[in-house]
Amino acid sequence: MTIGILALQGDVREHASSFAGLGGQVVEVRDPADLDGLDGLVLPGGESTTLSLLIRLAGLAEPLADALDGGLRVFGTCAGMILLATTVLDGRPDQLTFGRIDLTVRRNGYGRQVASFETEIETPGLGTDPMPAVFIRAPVVETAGSEVQVLATLPDRSGRPDRPVVCRQGPVLVTAFHPELTADRRLQRLFLEMTKETEEERR
Repeated sequence: MTIGILALQGDVREHASSFAGLGGQVVEVRDPADLDGLDGLVLPGGESTTLSLLIRLAGLAEPLADALDGGLRVFGTCAGMILLATTVLDGRPDQLTFGRIDLTVRRNGYGRQVASFETEIETPGLGTDPMPAVFIRAPVVETAGSEVQVLATLPDRSGRPDRPVVCRQGPVLVTAFHPELTADRRLQRLFLEMTKETEEERR
């Protein structure tokens, strides 16, 4: 399976290492030609407004949208979640969003850099052991549409409902945190399973 990592900004090396360690062939995506032949694409964490600008400057906005229209599996982490959500709160007016998963997300919803934290979350569909999760300027999911599968939540200590932090809708998988920064590879394995569908569709 060939996994592309959007390599304009963010945790490119960490994502590439996590998928290569599971046997995936990794391609760094910097221009439209790099999208050819991919089974899956990772939109990494970073700074979502900077990524928006760089995607446009690289001429990738339309080709990325076309690839997603064609059913390319995509895994968005942190800033990648923002880029894939249908609605972004507290973003710039020209914030780029591909609108591929029915989420309303709030940028930096858990706080700025100094409020970053590590915790463990329960992922019932991915094993019984808690999953380590690193939140860095993470988006908060305010609402999730009826077709969104919520695979994990973060308990809210203020009395509000628990917040979704791992979500899937069809070919789209997103997390509010950085799974590439821990040794737990369950989400990467899930995404590789999703990309097998792309290979089967090509046959």
